Amino acid sequence: MKLANITLAPTIRKYNKENLVHDVITGLIIMAVSIPISMGYAQIAGLPAVYGLYGSVFPILLFALFSTSPQFVFGVDAAPAALVGSALLGMNIEGGSKEALAVVPVLTFFVAVWLFAFYLMHAGKLVNYISEPVMGGFITGICTTIILMQVPKLMGGSAGTGEFLELAEHIIKAVRQINMPSLVLGSVSLVILLVAKKLVPKFPMAVVLMVLGAVLTNILPMTAWGIKTLDVVEPGLPKWSIPDFTVVPIREVITISLSVAVVIMAETLLAENNFAQKNRYRINDNQEILAFAVGNMAAAFTGCCPINGSVSRTAMGEQYQGKTQVMSIAGLSMLILLLCGTGFIGYLPIPVLTAIVISALLGATEFHLATKLWKVSRTEFFIFAGAFVGVLFLGTINGVLIGIILSFSEMIIRSSKPARGFLGIQPGHRHFRDLNESSQIHAIKDVLIYRFSSNLFFANVQVLQQDIEDALEQKKDTKAVILDASGIGSMDITAAERLGNLYASLKAQG
Repeated sequence: MKLANITLAPTIRKYNKENLVHDVITGLIIMAVSIPISMGYAQIAGLPAVYGLYGSVFPILLFALFSTSPQFVFGVDAAPAALVGSALLGMNIEGGSKEALAVVPVLTFFVAVWLFAFYLMHAGKLVNYISEPVMGGFITGICTTIILMQVPKLMGGSAGTGEFLELAEHIIKAVRQINMPSLVLGSVSLVILLVAKKLVPKFPMAVVLMVLGAVLTNILPMTAWGIKTLDVVEPGLPKWSIPDFTVVPIREVITISLSVAVVIMAETLLAENNFAQKNRYRINDNQEILAFAVGNMAAAFTGCCPINGSVSRTAMGEQYQGKTQVMSIAGLSMLILLLCGTGFIGYLPIPVLTAIVISALLGATEFHLATKLWKVSRTEFFIFAGAFVGVLFLGTINGVLIGIILSFSEMIIRSSKPARGFLGIQPGHRHFRDLNESSQIHAIKDVLIYRFSSNLFFANVQVLQQDIEDALEQKKDTKAVILDASGIGSMDITAAERLGNLYASLKAQG
């Protein structure tokens, strides 16, 4: 079905039934792993933990209906939650308060409005200007950041927030108050997952560990040992309601929501394109932005914080061979869980769930790309490193900006070193050829013929001018300079003026 050139459920059309088992199992794993992640990030955003589960129902289902990515997973995630949480602090609103419950949906609503505006402006095309090293550094930075957030939970502590320095400080505090039973349980779980990923990658070891963890909680004194389990959640579905737009000044909301919307668009599109390139399929960037907008609108009307693409859950889906958005059964299974299975949540040990998340994130990092770039292109390696360090130390927004700046810088650097050369003739040949190609090619006496094979603009016109002037210094008897401009497709005003000045200078020299 097409609606205004939008294809609904594109990854499920002509569905291959052979994928059903993998998709269903993967969806159930993603649902289970989403429980602790979503609950934690909802609290960071200033909402009660249960709202993280609410954000894992209808937003996921609607995103799956519009998304052109067969594997990317939507949900409550780190960056938008942290931005909303810090915005509440800036407005002197206490997390978990009635005021926070009223303000957050308003922020989410305007995030959805901004995303819809980006869709109308076809802003997805911006991703075409971001190179693979930037994407790889960006996704690796996000994965590393989330891993560092999760590490304290292996030791019996709480998840960290912020950038690298804050996360490192939080990990040091967790080490000082380490709970050994938690660390042993989490570490053993992580080792089992990593070994299973190598030996039996198709086996759903994460599900087995979650069930074993729940059984151990039931038969062993886990609480007495200091091993934390998830908080018990009251059963019930999210309630639909229109946000109250009078609770906060609209001007302030528009500013905050714009920054959150930019992060959601940039981070999710970059990650989606990264997975698409790695797994050799194409996505429609602009329709993805529409999917983000629709998902966030559903989050706003169910009282949730802004929703983002989740690298950790997508990496887990990839590990367990989920093939299409039928994996969004995670949303349906979350719905069933909220109705009649919330009692099970209280039996899940946090160290086991944390190990599952870390295992998936380790598989999504792209340090192997950094190794390859170091051998092939040092320039592109440093671009990867810049994007990675930018995300890790300065956060998602600044990481995105650094990535874009690095991409455009790379383009300008490449354009400022175009293919060019001086031409001559070779006996027996009719065409002019580069003098450096062969010793049999000779320059025409008293004539300089220069070919420039690139668009001419402010960043490279100096190269053209310098080449010609240097050649004239060596050949004082030159009578004519000919510029072969067949390779110049366009010229900006700066280049045109500099070319005019060069012409005037040559004319003055005769």
